[in-house]
Amino acid sequence: MLAVTELVDRLGIVAALDTTVGPIKQRARGLSAGEFLVGLASAQMAGAEYLVGLDRRRADTAGALLSPVSTAPSTTAATLAKRFDPTAWHAVEAAIGQIGSRVLGHLDEQRQAALLASPTVDIDATEVEVYGSRKQGIAYNYKGQRSGRPHLATWAEAGIVLAADLLPGDTDPRAGVVDLLGRALAGLGAAAPGHGRVRVRGDIGYFTKDLAQAVVEAGCDFAIGANRNPATWRAAAAVPEEAWNDTVGMKGAQVAVADYAPGGWPAGTRCLIRRVRHDAVAISADPRARRRKTIPAEQLALALEGDVEQVWAYSFIVTNLDITTPAKAAAVESWYRHRTDIEDRIRDAKHGAALRHLPSGDPTVNTAWMWGALLAVNLSAWLHELGGLDDGDGYGRAHLTRLRRELICIPGRVIHHARQITLRLPPGITILAEVLARLRAIPAVA
Repeated sequence: MLAVTELVDRLGIVAALDTTVGPIKQRARGLSAGEFLVGLASAQMAGAEYLVGLDRRRADTAGALLSPVSTAPSTTAATLAKRFDPTAWHAVEAAIGQIGSRVLGHLDEQRQAALLASPTVDIDATEVEVYGSRKQGIAYNYKGQRSGRPHLATWAEAGIVLAADLLPGDTDPRAGVVDLLGRALAGLGAAAPGHGRVRVRGDIGYFTKDLAQAVVEAGCDFAIGANRNPATWRAAAAVPEEAWNDTVGMKGAQVAVADYAPGGWPAGTRCLIRRVRHDAVAISADPRARRRKTIPAEQLALALEGDVEQVWAYSFIVTNLDITTPAKAAAVESWYRHRTDIEDRIRDAKHGAALRHLPSGDPTVNTAWMWGALLAVNLSAWLHELGGLDDGDGYGRAHLTRLRRELICIPGRVIHHARQITLRLPPGITILAEVLARLRAIPAVA
């Protein structure tokens, strides 16, 4: 945890959270808002899976000396979490923007230019299945599971979460996506002043003209997955064979621009179609199989009867980006395909931190738990940027589980001598010394 402590201190993360959130108690004693949230995030980075993990963290006497802040007991953590309201969580998002700006200021010019050129905001939601009929803020989702639904907006290139809401499992995320986008763009503006034109990505679950219109009004561009409906299937069938071109970095796939735009969408909206070749023998006989929905009905029938050896699976993307040439269309499709960046952040929050659980029956406590996991993901991204742990472009970023194994939870001995605390590491090569040297070279926030 020593590397996390250095990062928190150098960036002034606790003070930034305290300043934006403000006091959450009448008496100035105990943990502040920033200390509580950083303690929750660092506990999850160290492997805490439930609220009781905070108590185990407190029992680690040596680890407590190396932690960035004191860890709240599980019961106290639940009490403090209930003091946060939606305004406080929006203030946390504002603090993330401020901290992101500090991180950007410590990067070299090449990395800054890459981050500022054309930032991407990804929007997605995930399901967190829970148990217990008395949990509030939980509902049955379309799979029949009792779940909560974290709804996130991330800055893809930097790998950080800009804004988030915790919804019940039956709430359509499209209802609040415009507000979420506005907060994410505000956080991005604070984190990356002077950035280029923003591009917003969303999957088929965000196929709504309200989001597209909000993106355009904010001076941004969009690419959103489109529903497979009779209109899009007709558009795909009307594309001449010579109009299809190979995609970038995806074997057996082609891309084309269709003469189709959904009604009521912003002017300049076009439809980009990707088709991927599949062997007929690989198509599942289960009518519920997801791939079957991507294949035209006529081709699917022929494939199931054994009359053809290969079929095409189609995906549709509506966008206002420039796709006027085959090369530009292929570039936009390749960029949109990297929408999986946010899925990787969600996976890291679930399996690297502890967003795979919502540990309380109170929705405010579960929201705090979600933000603890998301802050852990952000701390991991900032640690990679400033600690020299990736290859300089953000794509060599390790998951939290690996970071925990190689950096955060390595064994060591804490030695007290001459009023000094010394950390002695086991023999062998570790990355901690190099990371600490890089972090300690960063001037602390005044």
